[in-house]
Amino acid sequence: MNDTDRQAHWQNVYATKAEEEVSWFQENPAPSLDLIAATGISTGAAIIDVGGGASRLVDSLLEQGFHRLTILDLSAKALEAAKKRLGRPGEAVDRVVADVTSWKPSSTYDLWHDRATFHFLTKPTDRDAYVGCLMKAVRRGGHAIIATFAQDGPERCSGLPIVRYDPDGLASTLGPAFELAESRRHDHMTPGGNTQRFQFSRFLRS
Repeated sequence: MNDTDRQAHWQNVYATKAEEEVSWFQENPAPSLDLIAATGISTGAAIIDVGGGASRLVDSLLEQGFHRLTILDLSAKALEAAKKRLGRPGEAVDRVVADVTSWKPSSTYDLWHDRATFHFLTKPTDRDAYVGCLMKAVRRGGHAIIATFAQDGPERCSGLPIVRYDPDGLASTLGPAFELAESRRHDHMTPGGNTQRFQFSRFLRS
């Protein structure tokens, strides 16, 4: 799937489904918040949520006092939904409509967060492009938190094939510049009542 097809797919998803209807909806992003806290970063840290779309993570980060926040997503509709939900508190959040495999970051971040974007990249060229972007976007000494379906998780999501990972396999794919600091399992309950098994991994950029 090329950039244009990916963007059309996700635009259609958010045009036809409410936020609470998509399988990845998460009222309380506790696994992500726990791992962000584990990094020890201050509220002045620059954070980018890749594939964040209409996610509630930004809501929680704003409540905790983080104020240098960026959300990158393919879907302008998803970003607009988050903007409307947040209202005035979200006016300072930067929003970027882009495909992470072709995006050129103009600044660096202290923390890169990705819940369930990377596992959609089934082509090696797309994964290489993602890692290249990750290398440019995360400063040395910064952090990356990446969640994917676990090895015993679903094989597809939103009608698309995915690649499942264990922490060591993900670390190997990211390369030696990212040291695996910890990983956690998480069983996500979808709005439809199904269980999706995830692995969340935290990395330190050397």
